Amino acid sequence: MIKELTIEYLKHRDEPRAFLRFEHDPETSNLVRNLLNGKWSATQCAWHIPYSPDVFEKVCDLFSKFQVRVFLKNEYVAPEEPLEKVPKRVGSALPELNEEGCVKIEEFTDWLKWRRYSDNTVNSYTDAMKLFLRFFHDKAVGSLDNDDLIRFNNDYILANRFSASFQNQIINAIKLFFKTVEHKTMRPELIHRPKTPKLLPNVLSKEEIKQILNASSNIKHKAMLSLIYSCGLRRSELLNLKLTDIDSKRGLVIIRQSKGRKDRVAPLSEKILEMLRNYFSAYKPKYWLFEGQDKARQYDEKSLACVLKQAVEKCGIHKPVSLHWLRHSYATHLLENGTDLRYIQEILGHSSSRTTEIYTHVSNHSIQRIHSPFDNL
Repeated sequence: MIKELTIEYLKHRDEPRAFLRFEHDPETSNLVRNLLNGKWSATQCAWHIPYSPDVFEKVCDLFSKFQVRVFLKNEYVAPEEPLEKVPKRVGSALPELNEEGCVKIEEFTDWLKWRRYSDNTVNSYTDAMKLFLRFFHDKAVGSLDNDDLIRFNNDYILANRFSASFQNQIINAIKLFFKTVEHKTMRPELIHRPKTPKLLPNVLSKEEIKQILNASSNIKHKAMLSLIYSCGLRRSELLNLKLTDIDSKRGLVIIRQSKGRKDRVAPLSEKILEMLRNYFSAYKPKYWLFEGQDKARQYDEKSLACVLKQAVEKCGIHKPVSLHWLRHSYATHLLENGTDLRYIQEILGHSSSRTTEIYTHVSNHSIQRIHSPFDNL
């Protein structure tokens, strides 16, 4: 019988799976196949089983009697979902957190930071948990159970008509909180989760992009917006860039530890490189590529949003343009120029090709070739 087994979480055919790696042994293979519903992957040369939050415990329990040491190679990373900020009206009628709630939220925040969750995720998850604990202000945290979760969902989330994405987000936060802080399992599957609406990305035309990027006379503002569009960056990715992340010799920008804790590279055009050189000569940044008024700090994200808003207003474009529209437009324009979808996926840092494929629905590359039968009447 084997002595060691390693669990690795991977996406297999667009589904999260737990791969079990061990020295080949017929008896162990039979256990995995029959008791864990395992399947063999020829490409990975390993058995894999369905992912669940307690899969590690299941495997440990199964092999404990055989004196097999089970190791975890990596943590499961949930699929990318846009985080929604807590609406301003949320919680206005709820009592403040009691003393126990404050302590528990602090524990939860520390755990999230220790596991290197992004600042946005930490803030969104802790805000969500605060709502749940404030709703049950008069109950001890340890006494809360699935019935309370269902009540909170029905009497607060649904009663206030909060969005489907916010509902899913807050339930995920509650589930994670009780697993990590209270060491008990909530069962959100008892709640009928709403289907997340499949929305098309907002895309600007090349003419509109050109107007926006040329609207500002400030070289720093122009360089920031241009770099977002020219490399398909997220707002946080731009603000986290350091001087050393610009590889001018290879014509690349290195995006480090972005969404999903992944590094990637994106191509830099000669035109944007020349703009960055002009910006550098004028502002002489020391560490961050785009510094705030305090040279030791990054440029403020709210200030960056204001830069875009002013540019849009100056152009007379009457659309609710956000910084993420520039990223969507970049991907769509690449697709319309004939760039392979696989390369676009790599440049944008998408884990799944399905995320990138959404741009095929807004690209006019093929749609404009379709002639309506109305024209032939």
